[in-house]
Amino acid sequence: MALDAAAKRSEDVAVNTTRAVLLVYREVQVKLRTGGWRRRRFHHRASEQEIEDAVHSFRGLPALVSELTSGAAGMEYRIVEVERALTSLTQETPARFWPSPHDTRPELSEFAAPGTCDAVFVFWPQRDFARGSAIPCDAWGLGMGASDWSNGATYAAVANAPTAAWEGEARGEVWLHEWLHGVCAHFETHGYRMPERNADGAELHGYTRSATRGWTDYYRDLMTGQVRDGGTMTGIPLVAWRDAAAAGRLA
Repeated sequence: MALDAAAKRSEDVAVNTTRAVLLVYREVQVKLRTGGWRRRRFHHRASEQEIEDAVHSFRGLPALVSELTSGAAGMEYRIVEVERALTSLTQETPARFWPSPHDTRPELSEFAAPGTCDAVFVFWPQRDFARGSAIPCDAWGLGMGASDWSNGATYAAVANAPTAAWEGEARGEVWLHEWLHGVCAHFETHGYRMPERNADGAELHGYTRSATRGWTDYYRDLMTGQVRDGGTMTGIPLVAWRDAAAAGRLA
C-alpha cells in the first residue's frame, strides 16, 4: 500500500533528477544466529511515531539535495508501506545484520524493477525500544553503490531511532549520507576523484558538526567538488551533475 499515491518532486527543477523509492517495513520477524549455534528470535514492530519520524525526515531529502547542489541535482520519490514483515536479514559481520537486496527482493521486483528506479531506500525496525531489544547492527544506516543485486539502483537502509536522533541534524541528512555512498561510487567510476572515505570523511578533512545542521557543510562541499584532499579539490563538481554523459542516471 503506497503512503503517497503520487510521486513527490523537489520544487526546484533540476537537470539531474534521481528517481527514488522508500520501502517502509513496519515489522521484522526473524531468527538469527548471534553466537555459536544458538538462534535468537526477534519480533519488532515500529511504532507510529517511529515511522512518522523516518518519513518526515525522508520527505526533506529532495530539498536538501537541491539546496546542497544549488539546484543542479534533485529527486522525485514515492513511499511504499510494505504489508509483509521482513523475515530474513543478511549477516555481514557478527555485529551487523541488515536488510540487504536479498531480503527485500519481492519489493525490489515490484517497486524498483531494473530501469525504473535510480535509488532505493529502506526503513526497518532494528530496535524495540519498549522492551530494550535490538538486532545486532553497528550502524544507524548503511549504503552501497548500484549493482545488479539492487536492480541497478543505489541502495540504502536506515533503522528506527528516537525522535531526538532525527531532530539533531538537518532534515533528510541520514538518508542523504547513505545515498552519497552510492553516488560517490558512481561518479568515481566516471573519473571524478572522491575525498578519502567519501561520505564518511568529514572529520578526517577538518569539518566540525553543527548542532542543527549536522555535517551538511561537508556534504555541500562534497557535492560541489570543493573538499580539499592532499592539496587537490575532490568530490562531485556541479558540472558533473549537469553532464548527462557523466551523470545520466545514478546507477
